[in-house]
Amino acid sequence: MEYFTDTDMGLDMGLVNRAVESAFADHGRGQIQMPPKVYVTLPEGDFRTMPAYLPSLGIAGVKIVNVHPANPARGLPTVMALTVILDVGTGQPVAVINATRLTDMRTGAAGAVACKYLAPKKEIVLGVIGTGRQAEVQVMAISQECRIRQIKIWSRDPSHVRKFADRFMAFPCVAAPVEKACDCDVLVTTTPSRVPIIRDDWIHEGTHINAIGADAPGKEELDPAILQRAQVFVDDPAQAVHSGEINVPISKGLYRESDIEGTLGEVVIGKKKRRDAEAITVFDSTGLAIQDLAIAKIAMQHGRKIELPFP
Repeated sequence: MEYFTDTDMGLDMGLVNRAVESAFADHGRGQIQMPPKVYVTLPEGDFRTMPAYLPSLGIAGVKIVNVHPANPARGLPTVMALTVILDVGTGQPVAVINATRLTDMRTGAAGAVACKYLAPKKEIVLGVIGTGRQAEVQVMAISQECRIRQIKIWSRDPSHVRKFADRFMAFPCVAAPVEKACDCDVLVTTTPSRVPIIRDDWIHEGTHINAIGADAPGKEELDPAILQRAQVFVDDPAQAVHSGEINVPISKGLYRESDIEGTLGEVVIGKKKRRDAEAITVFDSTGLAIQDLAIAKIAMQHGRKIELPFP
């Protein structure tokens, strides 16, 4: 068995985008095994287990990932992850992967794939709500699929906006009030909010939204009225209903599971699509185990490794 460290170093974001896109296509065709993630609640956060089998890549395994919002004050990442890969033929563990940064990258790749197929145009003004690690990797991944003409950035802390802009000096970046950041072609929301922070009247026709932050029951970033007038595409229906952007509106009777337009996998394979240029589209991302397997396959080819005897 091998332990892979520093597995994000040197990985090409475009390559990761394509691998995740292929995994979504397999999902759209029903060619994967992936039960919904399981949540365990802890006093200051939670952890999730995410098993899957991706036959097209001949890979199976499980990721364990935590979310602890208070961790940055302790000098720790909010999200940390470990992926265990099993031999498909024997079930023997063959690799343990430090998947902390890979989790960021595969989520960014999902947002990029959504933009590739659902953004209203290929040259975009990008609005970014939140300035953490996921906001950063969303920009990195989306820039592989769309030409970013300008980035409008909002954060509750202005100093975070300045630091974020410094990381993306290749693009024109401006600090913006939250409502002005929503005046864009593609909006990315990456906060852990439990109350809507994006109002319906800030979103104009033709906008595509990557709703990334809501990944657990009780979280929501968007005014439910946005969902009611948008085409909502989810990564996986069961997970989205349980813990995605639509979870709170559904629990309050403000949105119905039957209102979901389709999955991103169905969009990738051409079964579903943006209705027209004026449509508002939302990608509700909860994070899929097949994304983790797709990026694990790349990491095992490129990451630094240490041999661990097993059994």
